[in-house]
Amino acid sequence: MADVQLKSVVKRFGDVEIIHGVDLELKHREFVVFVGPSGCGKSTLLRLIAGLEETTDGQIFIDETDVTNVEAVDRGIAMVFQSYALYPHMTVAENMGFGLRMSNHPKAEIDEKVGEAARILQLGPLMDRRPKALSGGQRQRVAIGRAIVRNPKVFLFDEPLSNLDAELRVQMRVEIAKLHQQLDATMIYVTHDQVEAMTMADKIVVLRGGYVEQVGAPLDLYHHPCNEFVAGFIGSPKMNFVSSEILAKNESAVTVALPGGNQADLPVAMNGAEIGQKVKLGIRPEHFSEQDDGNPRMDFNVEVAEHLGGTSFLYGQSGNGEQVVVEASGANRAKPGEALSLAVPPSYCHLFDSEGKAFKRLQWAE
Repeated sequence: MADVQLKSVVKRFGDVEIIHGVDLELKHREFVVFVGPSGCGKSTLLRLIAGLEETTDGQIFIDETDVTNVEAVDRGIAMVFQSYALYPHMTVAENMGFGLRMSNHPKAEIDEKVGEAARILQLGPLMDRRPKALSGGQRQRVAIGRAIVRNPKVFLFDEPLSNLDAELRVQMRVEIAKLHQQLDATMIYVTHDQVEAMTMADKIVVLRGGYVEQVGAPLDLYHHPCNEFVAGFIGSPKMNFVSSEILAKNESAVTVALPGGNQADLPVAMNGAEIGQKVKLGIRPEHFSEQDDGNPRMDFNVEVAEHLGGTSFLYGQSGNGEQVVVEASGANRAKPGEALSLAVPPSYCHLFDSEGKAFKRLQWAE
């Protein structure tokens, strides 16, 4: 069982603390994604697990064994980096088997493991080529193959797709997801791209400033963000936030103001809610509607319209002048300068206090 556990892990560089007492428990065979903005500490945390950085305080366990002070080579992990780090003078087969040769594995065993990795990654026709004769996606598959042959307990990926173009990124996402299904291993993947996180992960760890903001399944974080930061980071385009105020409350709902003068009753817990309190109303671009469905409505002025065929994105301002993005159907023909009235379904709305903490929702529309 390749469980990975972090207990109060701290990392300091001199007097500067980068990772602040992180506690995590990652289960065997989970695909876990560390996600967050640049500088949030996700790569540093991965390097601590790999043993490439020394842990200042706390403990790291792999397979219930304390590896905090164990050398990287003895931790049972394999790492795939953003740069492919292939030897230019070696063939694909030689690159994939290099680590095993350095560990004095028998040639027959090396050939068998390299052949199996090549089969999984569909590299068979490329085995005699050198890196300069490979595309970016093929080079990254070779780097992944080099990790597979080591048969590690835990795979670590540090933004492995960042150097690829958009089409190759999508293709490699699918290949890595398939690889996870085939291998009996835990995978930890670092990215700043929340689309990669949502499409690949069993569990997402959202980091900010060296702290863990929230941990959960992708749809849990999408539907139930614990604060404004997570709500704005998960989802593409990001959630809209408009200024509002609590007008009334009862046991099952609070009434808030909408841009343009209307109001909405939101099914959120009244705990902590006070009449007159300034709040942020959160609603995702895909949850607006132009239909007359009985939901409360808000004013929206279109500034830019992107018609992509299957869907349209409208960029503009709410009735109180705040920037809002709306995802509409491909049939939408809105033009810059047009004024729209958008339905705001209360069961899809989120509410955040002045510190960014989410009010607990009592009903869900998922």
